[in-house]
Amino acid sequence: MEVAARVARARAVQTARYADDGVRTNAEAYGAVLDRAATPDEPGRRLLAQAAEAMRLSARGYHRVLKVARTVADLAGADGVRRVHVGEALSYRRQAPRS
Repeated sequence: MEVAARVARARAVQTARYADDGVRTNAEAYGAVLDRAATPDEPGRRLLAQAAEAMRLSARGYHRVLKVARTVADLAGADGVRRVHVGEALSYRRQAPRS
């Protein structure tokens, strides 16, 4: 029940955040809307930049990480995306097999 309540609160926050953008959830955010809502703090930005290079993230992959990080932040009740949220979002990515 506790998890369902956290998810419901996060959804309500997202609905309010995107009310004027024609978007309902972080997954639907794009372009300037995503930049406004999910830009991480400086330590988070640095971590994401390092990971993007090391993991060879495409633009699509980079934006997916941002969307997941914003969702992690919403579930935590945070007002902004921080390094810890970016780190958790990155941890959910599958690693490519190493040759």
